[in-house]
Amino acid sequence: MDATFWAFIALVIFLAIVFYMKVPGTIGKSLDSRAEKIKAELEEARRLREEAQQLLAEYQRKRKEAEKDAADIVEHAKREAELLVADAKQKTEDYVARRTALAEQKIGQAEREAVNEVRSKAVDIAVEASRAVLAAKVDAKVGGELFKSSLDALKSRLN
Repeated sequence: MDATFWAFIALVIFLAIVFYMKVPGTIGKSLDSRAEKIKAELEEARRLREEAQQLLAEYQRKRKEAEKDAADIVEHAKREAELLVADAKQKTEDYVARRTALAEQKIGQAEREAVNEVRSKAVDIAVEASRAVLAAKVDAKVGGELFKSSLDALKSRLN
């Protein structure tokens, strides 16, 4: 008997011991439990992926809502700014119009005062010139009466 035969016998005995000890069943159970464990992990991973997709969709929806809200706020702020600018512009125009009207009134009053002052000076000069001319030509009594009548006529014309 040669070594090949004894190697064959040892292999048969080894395989008999392996089957007697139910090693293939144990290995099968181990592989089955490992397959179940992997299957459970895959199912858990699928469930987590679906949850993550739902969360992502929710966050994207919330982001879109926040962007819309932000755009609405910006638009509202722009409208309010435009209203404030228009109001400020109107108030400025009203202020300028009031100041212009007041300045025109002051100018008109100054013109009237200047005209009245010129008239008053002209009257004073005319009266003084008349008095000087009359004093040189007329005696005191006639001059006083003439001066008084001229002064009354001049006052009635100016008023």
